[in-house]
Amino acid sequence: MLTNLKSRTLALARSANAERALFAISFAESSFFPLPPDLLLGPMAAAEPSKWLRYALTCTVASVLGGLLGYAIGMFLMDSLGGAILNFFGYAGERRAELEALYAEWGAWVIFIKGLTPIPFKLVTIVSGALAYPLHWFVLASIVTRGGRFLLVAWIFQRFGPAIAPMIEKRLGIVLLVVALVIVAAILALRFAH
Repeated sequence: MLTNLKSRTLALARSANAERALFAISFAESSFFPLPPDLLLGPMAAAEPSKWLRYALTCTVASVLGGLLGYAIGMFLMDSLGGAILNFFGYAGERRAELEALYAEWGAWVIFIKGLTPIPFKLVTIVSGALAYPLHWFVLASIVTRGGRFLLVAWIFQRFGPAIAPMIEKRLGIVLLVVALVIVAAILALRFAH
């Protein structure tokens, strides 16, 4: 099922409605959709390099708005829809409790790290709402982390073209994790420098 969905999603990158599809998938991925918007963002930035920044910003805005939906699902519908989504992605029972404990302890750092990595962002948005994490910090952290991720992906594809896709698909998680760690290290260095 996911393979077919992935093929159909990739086909949208070449359609006349590609930018609308990019917005819709970025929005949905932050709250319930299983595939990341990078599947569209990369090919679109490679096909029209002059629009890479626009596409990255579209992804960011839609992702943050979708994150607010995920937050609301966690806050108001955790026992029904929120729990079902977490279960679908393998976060039931003990694994869900571990995620919630990690989140309760580290808060914004979880948003930063998981927002950059291929780990489904919807897990963070739903748990943020369920734990009533401060909304303004949630939005700020989402803008920074999702914006950073989408800017990086779009820039790489506009710079190196579609030939980079197989390498990125295999190593995107590692690249984004390294970027996340560099951001965290820079923030910590600035914090302790004062």
